[in-house]
Amino acid sequence: MRVGIMQPYFFPYIGYWQLIKAVDEYVIYDDVNYIKKGWINKNNILVTGEAKPISLRISKASQNKLINEIEIDSDSIYNKKLLKTIREAYSKAPYFQEVFVLIEKVINQQELNLAKYLTNSIREICNYLDLDTRILLSSDLEKKGELKGQDKILEICELLSADQYVNAFGGFSLYSPLDFEAKGITLKFIKTGDISYQQKKTEEFVPNLSIIDVMMFNSPEEINGMLDDYTLI
Repeated sequence: MRVGIMQPYFFPYIGYWQLIKAVDEYVIYDDVNYIKKGWINKNNILVTGEAKPISLRISKASQNKLINEIEIDSDSIYNKKLLKTIREAYSKAPYFQEVFVLIEKVINQQELNLAKYLTNSIREICNYLDLDTRILLSSDLEKKGELKGQDKILEICELLSADQYVNAFGGFSLYSPLDFEAKGITLKFIKTGDISYQQKKTEEFVPNLSIIDVMMFNSPEEINGMLDDYTLI
């Protein structure tokens, strides 16, 4: 059983989806502290050839709260402006029609809990990309509340009978392969390849944007090919 674990993010970049596809069970790490200046509720899209931020409005954000303790600030006017920004940025993209319907569904959902809202969006995009990885919430697993960091990750892996744990390459220095081996688990890191695709014809490629950008310019079949462009280290 190959397991991946990561916090939920707002329309995350392609590497996030590579991890989901690479594992059998993917745990959304919703019972850890919210990172105020992180990417949990924001991302970048392509606007006039440059990366520009979009964000999900949330209420009373605090790094002293868990992700699943934070609520969405539901504001229809704000959501309309957000959708307008995305529409204006991508209205001429080849897959705009089908992708924008998906984005509208995600942004206009009625769920107010941040973790569940983002989990819903991740599942919707998995369906669009035909990814069948099982998605779980960390908070639904019966864990020892006092464990943190690597110990908490190891506990989740043991609960799911994992024999391999795959982490994003950015966490390379956070975990000890020997500690995982002691539990009978192989530790791997996923490193995204040099992915590029045609965005707007006259512009230089801008990497590491939201999955929104990838979906607007590529078919689900093409994206699935990109999701396999990684190295396990």
